[in-house]
Amino acid sequence: MSEGSLLGKTFKKLYKAMCQDEWNPYMVGILVAFFSVLIMAWMRPWGAVGAIRNWGDWILYGLGMNPFEMFDDGAPKHFLKNSGSIIGVGFVAGAFLSATLGNQFALRFPPLRELAKAVIAGILMGVGAALAGGCNVGGFYNAIGNLSAHGFAMWLGLVLGAVVGLKALYWEMENLTWGSGGAKTVEFPFALQIILGVLALGGILCGAYNYAGSDNSYLTKMGGILLISAALGYCMQRGRWCMIQGFREPHMTGDCTLAKSVALSVLLCALGVAVVKAGGLQSTLHYVRGTFGWGGVVGGFLFGLGAIFAGGCGTGTLWRVGEGQIKLWLVVPFFGVSNSLMTAWFKAFNIEGTEDWLDEGITNAGKLGEFVYMPDTFLGYGGTLILIALAMAAWYMVVKWNEDSNKLIVPM
Repeated sequence: MSEGSLLGKTFKKLYKAMCQDEWNPYMVGILVAFFSVLIMAWMRPWGAVGAIRNWGDWILYGLGMNPFEMFDDGAPKHFLKNSGSIIGVGFVAGAFLSATLGNQFALRFPPLRELAKAVIAGILMGVGAALAGGCNVGGFYNAIGNLSAHGFAMWLGLVLGAVVGLKALYWEMENLTWGSGGAKTVEFPFALQIILGVLALGGILCGAYNYAGSDNSYLTKMGGILLISAALGYCMQRGRWCMIQGFREPHMTGDCTLAKSVALSVLLCALGVAVVKAGGLQSTLHYVRGTFGWGGVVGGFLFGLGAIFAGGCGTGTLWRVGEGQIKLWLVVPFFGVSNSLMTAWFKAFNIEGTEDWLDEGITNAGKLGEFVYMPDTFLGYGGTLILIALAMAAWYMVVKWNEDSNKLIVPM
């Protein structure tokens, strides 16, 4: 066999492994933790709701609405100058890149009933994320990963919301027939998808290059933010890694792979963030929300319920947007508008705790819950990490037991 054919065969194998095969969920969980720590060390934690809320702000502004005087500076921050929005843009672009290179991009139109559920899901997710201080990333994954107690409150709510949502889906399957038809898929030739993927990659790299060359020190950081969030979107789409499945599948099919992967990822993220913070880098920027209490639990419940109806959590919604699922395209604007309105209402009535992570006006703990940065308590960094490790180990053991016994499966 010639050297050229060997090289071609090697390239095909590498392309298949990197762009077409579904990645191992545990490997994806490790990568998500790695990039989560990396983006934190670079500038800030990542998440989905900051982007979606900014886009919701622009929808309201475009409609000429200014509820609770939320646009006191004339307009929302430009979506290409808002760090949260740039994370969302990068994430969707990375997912789109993965989908096109893997021949998985298509416009998937769901049945009419699924579109109606998308509206309900988006509203529930937007309201829930406002109450909990973030979506499944900001309110749970990055909350615990960044050593804040409010993640435990949302964790409880997410489990309850997933179980109730699953029961609601079973009821729907047994009692509703309206709107079950009309689904269709518009596929694209693989060659065209490759072209679109190359254009997406070029757009990501050009965007990062332009940000890096900016005279504005804030925008200079956005180049790294764009690249890291694109890597997250690529990995999660490639592994079909959706956190809400970690809460749903143990109670639906008994498959606990995603739950175990998420538990591992949270623990690794917490270890990495502890090193970053204890070492002094970003040590003054604690990612803490005042939702360790009823806000986190109720918000998690509503968000989990909405995510079950949507078929994707905050990040799962965005990477599914990147692969062309129209239902999730509809979820996003309703998620964004409802979260924008709730956040504006909180600010108007001085119910703080869900603002941007750098805001300094978060002072009124007690309305949605408490502000608890666990290393500042008697636990310290060592005790906090032990607590998180024990919590993730307990989750792992419970779902592993459920895999063997099916005791936690919700009956139809």
